[in-house]
Amino acid sequence: MSDRAIVIGASAGALEALTAILPLLPPDFTIPVFIVVHIPPDRQSVLAELFAAKCQIPVREAEDKEPIRPGTIYFAPPDYHLLVETDKSLALSSDEAVMFSRPSIDVLFETAADAYGAGLIAVVLTGANGDGSSGSRTVEDAGGGVLVQEPDHAFASAMPQAAIDVCASARVMSLGQIARYLADL
Repeated sequence: MSDRAIVIGASAGALEALTAILPLLPPDFTIPVFIVVHIPPDRQSVLAELFAAKCQIPVREAEDKEPIRPGTIYFAPPDYHLLVETDKSLALSSDEAVMFSRPSIDVLFETAADAYGAGLIAVVLTGANGDGSSGSRTVEDAGGGVLVQEPDHAFASAMPQAAIDVCASARVMSLGQIARYLADL
């Protein structure tokens, strides 16, 4: 089991941003990827289906108590926080919304930082609030890396800018640079 993982958070404009990154992960990619996208709680998410058709590695909606498989992309289901457990399994929670969001990017990033420490890379993409900034800081404090979409090129710049503001070591990149960085891991 790899002691590396990638967590990605996105909100407004997420579909376009993720489309520029996820299909470029190669078929032999072995690192698990966990993704929170803010979706209204009353909506069914089609993200896993949509990206399963575009990606070269398995894509699924996360299930509670599911063991983490290498080289798999996991999307948080609508209206549930996605947590990474230290035993390298996933958990779903219907705890209170964080920054008006469930699933919360911060909850995913913070729990994954506990599980993976310096082996974690957090990616903050487009979004219209500050979710993900505190989680990015936790990842940075645990020794992990933080990549942030260039706010000027994001559909909504608030979320990437909030992460940059709290993470001294955040690497600000274009979507293409993020895709290449992850694919080369």
